[in-house]
Amino acid sequence: MKKLIMMLVCMFAVHTMVMADNDKPIQVNQLPAKAQTFIKTYFKDHKVAMAKLESGMFYKSYDVVFTNGEKVEFDKSGEWKEVRCRQSEVPAQIVPEAIRNYVKTNYPDARILQIEYDDNEYEIKLSNRWEITFDSKMRVIDIDD
Repeated sequence: MKKLIMMLVCMFAVHTMVMADNDKPIQVNQLPAKAQTFIKTYFKDHKVAMAKLESGMFYKSYDVVFTNGEKVEFDKSGEWKEVRCRQSEVPAQIVPEAIRNYVKTNYPDARILQIEYDDNEYEIKLSNRWEITFDSKMRVIDIDD
């Protein structure tokens, strides 16, 4: 019995490792509709270098990389999860107003280069190398330099 259980655990582990990095290139028109609208709205002047579907046993997400190095990550339904800009700043319309105001007040010379939304928290990275995390009520809960 112990051998059978051990064999099942090993088979599950191997299957998980095989499925863990299942990336597949896709066309932009294969992204969820919300993701396509997001790109057309906020990155309409950018040329897409690559779009891919990342899938695992318990998740599915999409990455879009533009020719200028900027990147957007979406969840399975097409909601943005992360926006990384290198050449410019994150489009102001996607940054909650409270965060924009906080940055403008406390770091007037800094630009928001990256924003990530996960588990009701926003994390931003500024051009001055500061990383600031906000909770769901837009209160600062962490600052790293």
